[in-house]
Amino acid sequence: MSLGFEQAGFDVIAAVELDPIHAAVHHFNFPSTATLAKSVVGLDARSILQRSNETNGIDSVDVVCGGAPCQGFSLIGQRMLDDPRNQLVRQFVRLVLDLDAKYFVFENVKGLTVGKHRKFLRLLISEFKERGYAVTQPWRVLNAKNYGVPQHRERLFLLGAKAGLPLPECPAVLTDSEPDLFCTSVQPVPTCRDALEDLPDNELFEELMTVDSVRVQNWIPQSDYAREMHCMTEDCWHFGYPRKWDGTLLTSSMRTAHTDISRRRFHETKHGEVEPISRFFKLAPDGQSNTLRAGTDSARGAFTSPRPIHYKYDRCVSVREMARLHGYPDWFRFHVTKWHGARQIGNSVPPPLARTVASSVMGALGVKPQRPQRKLNLGSPSLLAMDMIEAAEFWDVEVPIKKRDRKNGLHKRKQQEIEEVRLAAQRH
Repeated sequence: MSLGFEQAGFDVIAAVELDPIHAAVHHFNFPSTATLAKSVVGLDARSILQRSNETNGIDSVDVVCGGAPCQGFSLIGQRMLDDPRNQLVRQFVRLVLDLDAKYFVFENVKGLTVGKHRKFLRLLISEFKERGYAVTQPWRVLNAKNYGVPQHRERLFLLGAKAGLPLPECPAVLTDSEPDLFCTSVQPVPTCRDALEDLPDNELFEELMTVDSVRVQNWIPQSDYAREMHCMTEDCWHFGYPRKWDGTLLTSSMRTAHTDISRRRFHETKHGEVEPISRFFKLAPDGQSNTLRAGTDSARGAFTSPRPIHYKYDRCVSVREMARLHGYPDWFRFHVTKWHGARQIGNSVPPPLARTVASSVMGALGVKPQRPQRKLNLGSPSLLAMDMIEAAEFWDVEVPIKKRDRKNGLHKRKQQEIEEVRLAAQRH
């Protein structure tokens, strides 16, 4: 969301993130943003503005945007209205009011719009109305593939404005994947091949068994989508700040050690279908990815997110390949581990989708964005390699998340290995 809003022409003055590791990675990519590694619960708006003023000399807010944890609403979960995690939705409302924002953008899963959860959604809209904010109606569930992202990913967006201000318009579809009466100029939907074909196969580099980056010579992206992601087009930065970065460095590409049995199963799975044992989706070169998920956090077993199978190679996609499927440019970095890196992508809003939504808010503000001339240095690479204790020490906070529980994950992998051996025996 931060990147999309910056690309639309906004200055992201402050960000709040409970997880110290994720906060460190955000700080690496947005060095001019005041990052607060703490919970929003009880966080005073004055503290946010004070930190922003100290960091970048800005002490007022036009827009508050964010997505409260969605596990309580997810179609995958139990969808409990009384899920305690849903209290953070009300914290979002509080901060919009306390920061006296002109506009807000609230993002959440599609599950908030179905069944009994529609009642929660209506209550949320009513609460904003009672507090002096209107919400663009009808609210919409937006699919990322309709906004230049090679991924099928549906999310709810609520766009709101202080009473008396123009409401943002719901973004028109930008691609030809779905007709839209309000859009007269459409673009082709990027495919998995468009996103991944130019990325060097990480299994060609032995060093990527232990590190997440390697220098690559003669790396020339071919598709329009890949050229934009590699910052080779004239408007690749949009209205965001250009970053100083090394385009010869392939990052976020640590290898995954698959068994021969797993590779055989991946090879035998048809494009666009789910491998029956791992339940991993195999990408179709001329289609879009399934929804990239984050996996669980350390308090719930720490399962790695189910990364899809590459359409060309008998392996799961790397974190960098996930990033391409999500619309992240190649300069944007993630945590060096596959677990944290994949979670950071799976939990985030695809930047092109966020940029489109942010542009609607910019239009309502009546401001014409300008391309900045200043280039930003990225943060220290050490920010990308911190464990939880190191990150907590960096931010001078207590470790807020339980120690990673490997027991359930080990049991799950053991059962999978047993099933693989059983199927191999049957095959012989």
